[in-house]
Amino acid sequence: MTEDKGILIRNIYYMLTYAFQELRQNNYAEIAGEKFDDIYNLFAEILARGISYQLKQGLYREYVAKNESIQTIRGKIDMSGTIANRMRNNRQIACEYDELSENNVYNQILLATATILIRHSDVKKERKAKLKQLMLFFQSIQFIDLHTIRWSALRFDRNNRNYRMLTYLCYFIVSEWLMTTEAGKMKMREFSDEHMCRLFEKFVLEYYKKHHPALKACAAQIGWNIVEEATDVTVLPIMQTDILLTLGERTLIIDTKYYTRIMQEQYGKETLRSNHLYQIRTYVDEYDRNHTHKVDGMLLYAKTQEDDLEDAQITHREGYTLYVRTLDLNTDFEAIKNRLNSFIAMKK
Repeated sequence: MTEDKGILIRNIYYMLTYAFQELRQNNYAEIAGEKFDDIYNLFAEILARGISYQLKQGLYREYVAKNESIQTIRGKIDMSGTIANRMRNNRQIACEYDELSENNVYNQILLATATILIRHSDVKKERKAKLKQLMLFFQSIQFIDLHTIRWSALRFDRNNRNYRMLTYLCYFIVSEWLMTTEAGKMKMREFSDEHMCRLFEKFVLEYYKKHHPALKACAAQIGWNIVEEATDVTVLPIMQTDILLTLGERTLIIDTKYYTRIMQEQYGKETLRSNHLYQIRTYVDEYDRNHTHKVDGMLLYAKTQEDDLEDAQITHREGYTLYVRTLDLNTDFEAIKNRLNSFIAMKK
């Protein structure tokens, strides 16, 4: 997928800055000027700077339930525990109460992820040392079993919103973590296509939101153009667009794709993947329920070394156009921006 790994990694950082605006803050500003030859060194640097910033602000604390025997009443008396104490000639009162604590799942995730990177063989010694130094401030935080984390249940509000980007970054790292070997070493797969696909999609959406607000970029769901009274809607899949742009009177639906191979081989011939074309065509057909012919679709692929795909378009007799475009993530970021800008100048 990459011709110059260093350029791609730098562009991954730029994509992350669009996906997570926190990376535009001063404490991350110098990262763009550094050279990274491994994705996990980039992650280690971002995580170290994020944790350092958070320590200056104070680690997030939330109320946790505690049950202990103490001399004076605090919170609610645990009658069964207190009776058990008396039977053991212990005059302490068993109490249940809530206490603000740094030992919560958000800080536990930071600790667990930092530990993975510290043990990772590709992370440079100086970055490991930086993370180890920061972990000295996590002595009150317990380790968490990474398999027990319910990522979908995590919630962010004004008290812990600074953790949002760091937590998503930790998710990227932790979900690539494999079981320890017999020698006790951590292993990780390469940063996967699945993760890059999500980041690629989020980057393109946030780019248009930031630089072209008039397009009202969003990731909208498309309703099926059906007679609901005569349809079992429970069996229909959700049609979730990656990016939907409003261009004057026209609408452009973009579906982003990140694959090692763009093309498929069918009957000895290289073609676009059938399911991709069927998907974007369905989005266009169902969205243009009034047959205005002002809705177009685009398949936007991250360019690969394996496929030399030129720009293409399919003009349908109904009046809409399906565009096929690639975005080269191995080139200068200004070229990437110019390429994205060119897509919205096609039809207005």
